[in-house]
Amino acid sequence: MNDDIEDEVELGFEPAVSATGASEERARGPERPRRRPGIRRRIGATAIMLAALASMGGAYAAFAGTSGASSTGTSKEDLEAGRQLYDVSCITCHGANLEGIKGQGPTLIGAGAAAAYFQLSTGRMPASGQGAYEARKPAKFNEKQTEQIAAYIQSVGGGPQIPTGNLRGGPGTLGVGGTIFRINCASCHGVTEAGAPLSAGKIAPSLRDATDRQIYSALLSGPESMPVFSDNTITPEEKRAIIAYIQTLKASKDPGGHGIGRIGPVSEAIVIWVGGVGALMIMILWIGAKNR
Repeated sequence: MNDDIEDEVELGFEPAVSATGASEERARGPERPRRRPGIRRRIGATAIMLAALASMGGAYAAFAGTSGASSTGTSKEDLEAGRQLYDVSCITCHGANLEGIKGQGPTLIGAGAAAAYFQLSTGRMPASGQGAYEARKPAKFNEKQTEQIAAYIQSVGGGPQIPTGNLRGGPGTLGVGGTIFRINCASCHGVTEAGAPLSAGKIAPSLRDATDRQIYSALLSGPESMPVFSDNTITPEEKRAIIAYIQTLKASKDPGGHGIGRIGPVSEAIVIWVGGVGALMIMILWIGAKNR
């Protein structure tokens, strides 16, 4: 021990090798490799992310609706009945797989149950001809059969569903519904909902016989020349407001007598006066010309 101290004093520094020739590091034994804590954290974060994605996918599969009609609670029996009705009344024009037949009928892929319900419930389909316009007529199928055919078309081709529930807004929505109707609908259907002729032999039909469900289905599907008003264009609340306005306008009475097409605050007395004076002037001119 004393010899080692003397050696340090003589050398002026502590030797790297002990007197036995072995280094201090070797005396302590081999050093263990250090673990990287970052790898463990990455593995844990990846596992948590995968578990979260799996749970979200399971929740979506459990609660998200599909494009098929069966997602609305339609039974297999109804779908089979709808297929049979389709094969009897629709397949000739629209094809076995809804792909349509050239010169006969358009494809129904993507048309949805809403389009089928509107066309069938208003009697426009099955079509009586190949004209530019199909007029409303008595429906061939009852409500149940119409829903079955629409459900089958929905199950095969997808598209907008038949609207359900309360489809008419309350009295407080009439102002909004009237404004939207005048902007988007009155140019074709008229301010009095009586309909009007369009170009190329087409006609915007009257809305006086349309039900809430038919109007809503038409907004979703855009039959014939009518544009499609999706929920991104006109919200469901606005659609219900439009229906409330249309149905209220149809049901309202004119306390002063005939509404004269609801062209504005024009009384019947003024119309009678103008018409009467005009007829009187024509008669006077005719009598004067005859006596010459």
